[in-house]
Amino acid sequence: MTERLAGAEKAPGTAAGGLDAVPFLEVDPILDDRGTRIIVCCGAGGVGKTTTAAALGVRAAERGRRVVVLTIDPARRLAQSMGIDALDNTPRRVDGVKGPDGGELHAMMLDMKRTFDEIVEAHAEPARARAILENPFYRSLSAGFAGTQEYMAMEKLGQLRARDEWDLIVVDTPPSRSALDFLDAPKRLGSFLDGKFIKLLMAPAKVGGRAGMKFLNVGMSMMTGTLGKLLGGQFLGDVQTFVAAMDTMFGGFRTRADATYRLLQAPGTAFLVVAAPERDALREAAYFVERLAAEGMPLAGLVLNRVHGSGAAGLSAARARAAAENLDEGRMADPGDGKNGLRDAPAPSSGPSRSATAAAPSAKSPTARPADAGSTAHDTSAAPGAAVETDAPEADAPEGPGAPGAAPTADPDVRRLTAGLLRLHEERMRVLARERRTRDRFTALHPEVPVADVAALPGDVHDLAGLRAIGERLSLPRDRS
Repeated sequence: MTERLAGAEKAPGTAAGGLDAVPFLEVDPILDDRGTRIIVCCGAGGVGKTTTAAALGVRAAERGRRVVVLTIDPARRLAQSMGIDALDNTPRRVDGVKGPDGGELHAMMLDMKRTFDEIVEAHAEPARARAILENPFYRSLSAGFAGTQEYMAMEKLGQLRARDEWDLIVVDTPPSRSALDFLDAPKRLGSFLDGKFIKLLMAPAKVGGRAGMKFLNVGMSMMTGTLGKLLGGQFLGDVQTFVAAMDTMFGGFRTRADATYRLLQAPGTAFLVVAAPERDALREAAYFVERLAAEGMPLAGLVLNRVHGSGAAGLSAARARAAAENLDEGRMADPGDGKNGLRDAPAPSSGPSRSATAAAPSAKSPTARPADAGSTAHDTSAAPGAAVETDAPEADAPEGPGAPGAAPTADPDVRRLTAGLLRLHEERMRVLARERRTRDRFTALHPEVPVADVAALPGDVHDLAGLRAIGERLSLPRDRS
């Protein structure tokens, strides 16, 4: 994958990629389709997955869907933006969001341990469930085992789908180091609980006594050189108690993991890969797109967040820089080619100069009268700025930087401010060009993936109004200008 991206970077121009070369991701038809029951927002960390999931939930609810948003974001930004004091493992109604046909929005944040406890309570008899929940090994497993968070997110997704209380579930995937953890973790944990490791831990109970402990140490040393040294008698007892109590549930973990995986592959599921127009984020997005295709997961498209724009895109970075440099040197910036001097300044022969007018005493005679309508002294064809006869005294003639033919000077503070704004524009145009190149590398690699770009907001999203604004930008038609 790295080689492919490196090759794409060397491709000249953007003709091979670009938004015009890929389909447009239409979000509203996905939200309005009653056959779409699950939307999974996935991608690298810090690209706006939580905000995108929340914005989709708000927009879908206000278009008539009964929506629940499941987030695994520990920062709790979702609760704050929706006006909820706190989110927990129970879906909570979001006030202020209401749509036609009973549309409403609920939100929740995954509690990993509580979800694991609910599984135990639902699939074990009360006495056995109590023994499991009080077991020290289970407490460690449910609170921090690698992959447990991702597995429990899938368990919770399965629970919400089985309740059939909502017709759309929007999932904000865990903030993993790699987006692939979301797909791999359920299988990993299911394999752990239903695999050879648990059987190996049960071996001492079956063999018994000192020989059993020796057998356990030998088996563990085959897996890792240090694990056997860490296993004491108390730990072994906790594991044996845990495995004995969970014996009838192990197969259920694998069964549910497989069922949830098939649910993610079903036509009613839509994956949205979320990214920012940055090199690393789009590289991981491209990798995830390929993985989803390999796993047969239904990809709806790419949401490209925080895309910058400019209302003065016609002024290039080079021209803005040249204009700023001219202002810094006290010269008038030319709006066209960045040259010095006034553009389209009147030629010297276009009319008498101020000095020439002063040298003609008859023109300043107190007895001078306005010329006739046909007089060339008031020829209306004269160029703007040409001198005309006047009864005003010499002192009233225009002077200073605004006079025709005078040097184009301006207030130093104004020049500095204008030059600073031009340099800010130069930097913005360079950012736009860099984002466009990065995006075009992705579209060149994956021209089949629909893309929706979301313009960056001036500030952070912290309330429902901000989420609505993101939803509206998601649904805007593509700007092909």
